[in-house]
Amino acid sequence: MEWKEAAALGAVLACIKPRRYGRAKAAKGAGMPLKKLVAGNWKMHGLSYDLDEVKAIATASAVYPGVEVALCVPAILVERAARAVPGFAIGGQDVHHAEKGAHTGCTSARMLLDAGATLTIVGHSERREAQRESDSEVKQKAEAALSVGLDVILCVGESLEMRDSGQAVATVTAQLDGSLPQQLEGEAWLAIAYEPIWAIGTGKIPTTDEIAEMHAAIRNGLVDRYGSAGQEVRILYGGSVKAANAAEIFAIRDVDGALVGGASLKNQDFVPILAAAASAG
Repeated sequence: MEWKEAAALGAVLACIKPRRYGRAKAAKGAGMPLKKLVAGNWKMHGLSYDLDEVKAIATASAVYPGVEVALCVPAILVERAARAVPGFAIGGQDVHHAEKGAHTGCTSARMLLDAGATLTIVGHSERREAQRESDSEVKQKAEAALSVGLDVILCVGESLEMRDSGQAVATVTAQLDGSLPQQLEGEAWLAIAYEPIWAIGTGKIPTTDEIAEMHAAIRNGLVDRYGSAGQEVRILYGGSVKAANAAEIFAIRDVDGALVGGASLKNQDFVPILAAAASAG
């Protein structure tokens, strides 16, 4: 049996029916905005009883069909979450670049797919810093995930030191260039999440002009790499996104959604962000 068939069978036996997202509904080249994507990153939070929050968020998200919603939960919760909310997008927070092997404690793309995940985060700054992940490693992880049909949110961002020194754009565009998959192919989508490291969990965010400048630079980098297809890659903003600032952030050009941390843990905090995304169109 081929591995793809085996992974699909594993999901079926677990009664998991993950929703398959296609690419964004309209390319920017067609003069239409990309469909907003709002993904929650639970980081190292979540136990069995928190599945009630997953269910509540999945139910509430159905009110906003114009917004794509996903939750990236700890690896131990992926299968249970996918089973609890059939049709709702559940993802991992990291993936190993190898198909299998002697990699204790790691999770392969096939494993995530088998557990019912439809997407994964790669290159989050907390992994780049704490686990010393290089751009090359992030690129390999993204390519491994895309190759099996997992959608990918690839994170980039600068430190406060780089921001204060005036090197923010140069730092992030270099990071992007080194981390991007060589090419886009297949049905899985790639999104880029710009997360200034100094804004994550601090309550601080860049100005709207700073966000616009960075997203424009990222868009240029995507077009340089992928040509017109780079216009279809969504660019998310992440870093202290909450109900109070979501509408302002979503109104910025080239902000195609958000990667949300702490505010995604509770339905009451996350749903207003979905509403803001829906209103932004």
